Amino acid sequence: MKIFLTAISPTRSRAKSDAAGTLATEYLTRATRYMPCEALVQDSEAALLGWLDRQAARTAPVLILLDSRGKQLSSEEIAAHLGRLRDGGTQMLVLAIGPADGWSATARSRASLILSFGTITMPHELARAVLAEQIYRALTILAGHPYHSGH
Repeated sequence: MKIFLTAISPTRSRAKSDAAGTLATEYLTRATRYMPCEALVQDSEAALLGWLDRQAARTAPVLILLDSRGKQLSSEEIAAHLGRLRDGGTQMLVLAIGPADGWSATARSRASLILSFGTITMPHELARAVLAEQIYRALTILAGHPYHSGH
């Protein structure tokens, strides 16, 4: 399985460099020790959905959307979900941080899960870092690595 951490960010609003982006890159780099991971930025929700439609694989990409109105899961539950997808033969998992005005009904209907890190609002750059860390944490949990250690 390959994991894509995707964010919707119009070209005009992308920061050239930021601490949160550096942190997200660090965690994704660590995660690739356990599973292929890649970061993508799309200009719009439509661009993301079009990209998903163009992915050729034996299985359809699984889409998980990040949204404050989604389901809150513990790190262990996220790991278990990723493990089930991996073990079930999923080839491509796309975790996406949405546009500033939220996901459309079309995007929400295509998602296998809508995930929330709580009801707070945070900058997309920070959400990307948190998501990258949770991907890394989930993969270390699945591998039995002591990084998580139950806290």
